[in-house]
Amino acid sequence: MSFRKKAEKNNEQNKEKKNRKFNIKRVVGTVSKKHIKNGSYSMIMTVIFVAAVVVTNMIVGEIPSKYTQIDVSDSGLYSIGEETKKALKDLDKDVTIYQIAQSGYEDKNISSLLKRYKDESKHIKVEVKDPVVNPKFVSDYTDEQISANSLIIESGERSKVINYSDMYESSLDYNTYSYQTTGFDGEGQITSAIGYVTSENLPVLYTLEGHGEKSLSTDMKDSIEKANIDVQELNLLTEESVPEDADCLMILSPTTDISSAEKDAVLKYLENGGKAMIFSDYTEAELKNFDTILENYGVKRAEGLVFEGDAQHYAMQMPYYLVPDVGSTEASSEAAASDYLTLAPFAQGIQKLDNVRDTVKIESILTTSDSSYSKTNMNSSQIEKEEGDVEGPFDIGVSITESLADGKETQLVYYSTANIIDSQINQMVSGGNQQLVTESLKWLVDTEESASVSIPSKSLQVASLSLTEYDASFWKIWVIGIIPGVFLVLGFMIWFKRRRA
Repeated sequence: MSFRKKAEKNNEQNKEKKNRKFNIKRVVGTVSKKHIKNGSYSMIMTVIFVAAVVVTNMIVGEIPSKYTQIDVSDSGLYSIGEETKKALKDLDKDVTIYQIAQSGYEDKNISSLLKRYKDESKHIKVEVKDPVVNPKFVSDYTDEQISANSLIIESGERSKVINYSDMYESSLDYNTYSYQTTGFDGEGQITSAIGYVTSENLPVLYTLEGHGEKSLSTDMKDSIEKANIDVQELNLLTEESVPEDADCLMILSPTTDISSAEKDAVLKYLENGGKAMIFSDYTEAELKNFDTILENYGVKRAEGLVFEGDAQHYAMQMPYYLVPDVGSTEASSEAAASDYLTLAPFAQGIQKLDNVRDTVKIESILTTSDSSYSKTNMNSSQIEKEEGDVEGPFDIGVSITESLADGKETQLVYYSTANIIDSQINQMVSGGNQQLVTESLKWLVDTEESASVSIPSKSLQVASLSLTEYDASFWKIWVIGIIPGVFLVLGFMIWFKRRRA
């Protein structure tokens, strides 16, 4: 291409570039007012929508977890019970709960439970303390090493540490020889700790020793101590009197009689407004002084052992494994309203005396059926009622109160079988016995200054199904007889109809 032609081509390209020069007026002219209006409307709606989402999230975040989180677990694992709610409602001191855990590694069960406590009372404050960020925080409360997700409960100058291992129960699986988590005791431990740090005076329970008494089972003792009751032993032969700081005296089924001096010491304590929980078991040994204490308050042990003639009131195909009715008294109202059964093996009858003082009031806690009887001949090979047996019904648990002239009140709870607090017997009714005994003890020791609350552990396993002998027989008939019989009849009818066709 010649030089002249190249020059002409370049001139033409430069002219085209000048013609394509940016013209602001031409661009503005292409944007109509309608476009501007629609764009502004979309932008405003977007801003409003984002603001609405943010505000909604803030509002939802402030709603108590009991309304936003539904607990569908069988044992109420993620919720708190009525006893705890009542304790939190009565709370008048500020309590801070510290969860010791690294950020992002908080135990979800514990965190969810703490939200329930915070939502239930304005006096509860919950904080998470990261041990990495605050390495010396725990040392202000304890010298011991604690596990991650442990809790520290604080109110004023009092504090209590709940180790993570105390909130989860475990047992050895003998099939795999490994430990399996069987229960969650978060609510029980936290409620107990709140009661401890907010109570100025903790009740003291003395257990009488020196006469072959039974020992409190580990489960029962743990339940009592969880209620913030201090358990101490008492030997009246050396002390000579019930200590002044005693809030309750427990006499746990002595196998030999107490001395006259001990009897007088116990009566003096009770006649001055003392409280006592008494258990007894059938024994052929004479317990004259022990019986005198009971008779002073209008009751005595009936001769022999109580047997049930009503299949709805005994279990395990043994008529002396009693399933009594639970009466609604101040010492047993919660147990009476619950769905749990009470199992009382090898109980004696409790008879009320006619010549009791007018100031003494006796109420029935546990009562057998009208078909029950007390077998007086313990060498008899016959289980059925026979001549000489005493007809029922019988009380096997009573509460006794006596109003005194100085405004004080004596309170007693008496159960005529100590097997009611046996761990294995308690497991047969899924903790029903422990619930009753703990409630009775709380009635004895509770004061205006201190209120005892003991929440049982929540099982992570399948609960035991407790059936009376009547219920067991009823379901046997249905499962073994009626249901298979119905299917056999239906099958025969179908076969007969097809054969005729």
